[in-house]
Amino acid sequence: MANLISSSAVRALRNGLVKTSRNQTTFRTINTSLQLKQASSNASVCSKSNVTEKKLKNWVSWGFDENDKFMDRVDTHVTFFVTISLCLVGGSFILSYLPDPGMQEWAQREAYLQLRTKEKLGLPPIDINYIDPAKIKLPTDEELGDTEIII
Repeated sequence: MANLISSSAVRALRNGLVKTSRNQTTFRTINTSLQLKQASSNASVCSKSNVTEKKLKNWVSWGFDENDKFMDRVDTHVTFFVTISLCLVGGSFILSYLPDPGMQEWAQREAYLQLRTKEKLGLPPIDINYIDPAKIKLPTDEELGDTEIII
């Protein structure tokens, strides 16, 4: 989205600058003459088509704009800035500072704290009667019969 906004803003600025000198471009040559009249009369005028042909002769587009070299470069720079700076660098920064997913680190710290307190009190890490034996309903030996029990 930011690429579109900046691209359209740069394109509008570029179009405004091009409208001021659409058909003719003035080039000034360097003159070492001491006479003022000769220096000012050496400005030559050429058509824009000759200038663009010379500029675009060896130009290879980045693939963002096939016709305008300036917009092609602007779009390329904006896209690479957004992709590398914001997505890769910013994304990795955000991912590295995300909160603990699934509260795994908290659960491990809490388990170590529980173990430490039980060791100080002299209790076993896991109580033998963690679940009340009266609540567990086991089958009798007759119900099991010859079933193999693997522990």
